[in-house]
Amino acid sequence: MVNSQKPRVVVTGSTGAVGRQVCTRLADEGFSVVGLDRRSGISAHAEVSLLTVDLAVADLRLLLKGADVVVHLASGVRAQDVHGDPGHDMLTVAERLLAAAADTGVAHVVVRSSAMVYGAWADNPVPLTEEAEVQPCRGFRFAEHRASLEGLATAWAGKAAGRSASLLRPAVTVAEERPGGLARILASAAAIRAQEGDPLGQFVHADDLAEAVVCVVAERFDGPVNVAPDGWISAPMMAELGGPAPRLRLPAPVASWVAEVRWQLGFTDAPPSVVPYTVFPWVVANDRLRALGWVPSHSNEEAYVVGYEPRATDRLDAKRRQQLSLAVAGGAVLLGLVILGRLVGRWRKS
Repeated sequence: MVNSQKPRVVVTGSTGAVGRQVCTRLADEGFSVVGLDRRSGISAHAEVSLLTVDLAVADLRLLLKGADVVVHLASGVRAQDVHGDPGHDMLTVAERLLAAAADTGVAHVVVRSSAMVYGAWADNPVPLTEEAEVQPCRGFRFAEHRASLEGLATAWAGKAAGRSASLLRPAVTVAEERPGGLARILASAAAIRAQEGDPLGQFVHADDLAEAVVCVVAERFDGPVNVAPDGWISAPMMAELGGPAPRLRLPAPVASWVAEVRWQLGFTDAPPSVVPYTVFPWVVANDRLRALGWVPSHSNEEAYVVGYEPRATDRLDAKRRQQLSLAVAGGAVLLGLVILGRLVGRWRKS
C-alpha cells in the first residue's frame, strides 16, 4: 500500500521506457508514486501504484488529489505525425491536467519537452544553452507540440505564487535495443543528405533521462533544462558506430524535393519537415543539469550503440551500399518525375 505520508508524485506515461524508470527511482528516493497510463502495468515496488486511465476523460482532480508533484511524460505526439492535428488533442489533455493540478494544489509540474524546440538552423551556436530562443522548424509537429506544451506549463507556473515548472529538453532518447520513434525518423530522413550540412548527433539513454526527472523533482527546479551527455558525435563517427547506411548527397533544394517524394510515395515515415534536423546543428549543453547534481551514466556513443538496430545493409560492403543508395535515390526521383508528369497532364486537361 502506498504511504500517504510521503511526498506524492503522479507520473503520466508510467508504462513507457522512461516512465517505468521514473516511477521506480522516485519511490527509491522516498516519494510515494502514482503512475497513470492508458496501458496497464504492474509494479513490484511497494511505493508505486499504477492505474490504467485515459487522461482525456478521467476525473483528473480526483487522481491528483493530495499530489505534490505531477510529472507529465504522456505526450502522445509522434515524430511522423503530420496529418490532422494530433497535437491539438494532446495539448487539450495537458490543459486538463494543468487545470486539475491548479485546483488540487499541486506545486510543481515536470514536462517532457525536447531539444528540438530550439529548431535546426544554420546559425545555431554549438552547443545550445537554455538561454537560446525556442524556434522549432516550421511544420514539424513534434517540435511545435513540445514548444506549445512548454508554453502551457510556464503559464501555469506563473499564475500563482509558489508554483514551479521543470521543462526537460532531452536529446534523441534511446533505450536498450530500442532507438525510439524519433531516432528512427531521423535515421530514415538521413538516407538523403543535403550537401550543405552534416549534423552532429546527440543521444541520451532512457535511464539518464529518468534520472534527470528525479533530479529536477528533488530539487524542485523551475525553468528549462537540457538533458544530454557531454559533447556529441560527428556524422562519420555515427556511421562507424552504427554501420554505414545507403545514402546520397544532393543539393539542399533537390534533397528537400526528394524527401517530399519519398514521403508521398510511402518510402519513408520521415516527414519532409524533419529534414532541417538532419542538416543543421541542434546539439545542447548540459551544464545546468550537471549543476543540479545529475551525472549521465551513458555517453553519446554508448547510448547510440545501445539503441542501434542492425540493418540488412550492414552486411554489404561500401561499394554495394553506394550502389543501393544510388538505386533507391534514382528510383525515388524517377517516380517523382512520373507523378509530376501526371499532375501536369491533369492540369492541362482541366
